[in-house]
Amino acid sequence: MAIGYSSGTDGAGARVPTTLTAPFAGRTWREFGHLLIGMPLSLLYFSLALTGVTLGAGLLVTFIGVPVLAGVLAMARGFGHLERSRARALLGMDISDPEPVRIERGGGALTAMGAMLKSGSAWRHVLYSVIHLPWAMFGFTVALTFWSLGWTMLTYPLWFWVFPAFTDQPGLQLFQNGDDYTFYLDAPPMIALTFVVGLGLTLVTPWLIHGLAAVDRILIGGLLGPSRLAHRVTELETDRGIVVDTAAADLRRIERDLHDGAQARLVALAMDLGLAKEKLSEDPLAAARMVDEAHGEVKIALQELRDLARGIHPAVLTDRGLDAALSSVASRCTVPVRVHVELPGRPVAAIEGIAYFTVSELLQNVSKHSGARMASVDVWKSGERLLIQVADDGRGGASTSAGTGLAGLAERLDAVDGVLVLDSPPGGGTTATAELPWRV
Repeated sequence: MAIGYSSGTDGAGARVPTTLTAPFAGRTWREFGHLLIGMPLSLLYFSLALTGVTLGAGLLVTFIGVPVLAGVLAMARGFGHLERSRARALLGMDISDPEPVRIERGGGALTAMGAMLKSGSAWRHVLYSVIHLPWAMFGFTVALTFWSLGWTMLTYPLWFWVFPAFTDQPGLQLFQNGDDYTFYLDAPPMIALTFVVGLGLTLVTPWLIHGLAAVDRILIGGLLGPSRLAHRVTELETDRGIVVDTAAADLRRIERDLHDGAQARLVALAMDLGLAKEKLSEDPLAAARMVDEAHGEVKIALQELRDLARGIHPAVLTDRGLDAALSSVASRCTVPVRVHVELPGRPVAAIEGIAYFTVSELLQNVSKHSGARMASVDVWKSGERLLIQVADDGRGGASTSAGTGLAGLAERLDAVDGVLVLDSPPGGGTTATAELPWRV
């Protein structure tokens, strides 16, 4: 989430126009509106939530307290829905709804009340309703005071004439010492000073408003959004779907390669050998040529099966580890590849396999799309993470946008809490860095 006000330019010269335009920026006024609306809403939340919780707790000695507390929790979740909608509209927050209250299918009213009382997110909503009021009052007071004072002082030279024109005063009266002395803001130097102070307040207040709104973002995100556990469960469910889809796609690829490659070649080979058998007595020379051709087809079929097996899980990876396996992959690349693997041991087999196929796919991209003259592969361990970097000096412009092979690779890495970072400026080569857990 950005912390500045963008003016569309970079460098030192951008700071001056950004500061000058901040008081007029839509973001400033939206955050100001959020702070103003937040105080009366928080007062309503506080009153209803505290009254309801107190009443429900007091009535727990009877059964009535249970539905009262459940109703208060449901009401607080409604408050949270309103606050999240307000944060999305005025603060630009990308906040998800919390996990729903899980009610067993077929359960009655008692089951629903019990589920509500056991809902951690519902209690966080109640907590927000109670603790947000002091902050909302502080933010309302500070934002309104500074904002109104700044604009009033800034525009004072435009409307100070109202006092001598319609009242008996020469200007705005600041203070009066009995009947002896009265200070009016009417002298040109004082009017100019008022303008300067007002300008300073007007330019500073947007950043003050932004800081106040940032605290609201923290409270809303921490108490009204999904919990870390729920967020992690959602991630794992998504990752599981990706893993299942990837496994299904790999099975379809293997089936297609077998059907269109080795299987078709073996069928043709069987037919050729059958013809050679028929010609063996009639034309031994022709039969010998056919057997010789069949021998060549057998070699090709064996090579295709080896390549297919290597694509499933290469034996060299199991026997000798990443260093030897990646050197084997690099030797098949169309450009020279330098391989440097520095690992204190071997990661778990699943991560080792993912690392191998990551490098394999990245080097395939180098061969097919980069136009590079050379490439490098570096693998090392940092803490409890396995890092892989594949770089080339090609044309660059690679992207992980949807629909590309790199996008699919990024999804596979994400499924095991991995990350793929791509640096590929046009004409500047490509550097792909993958990070994987050492263990899963």
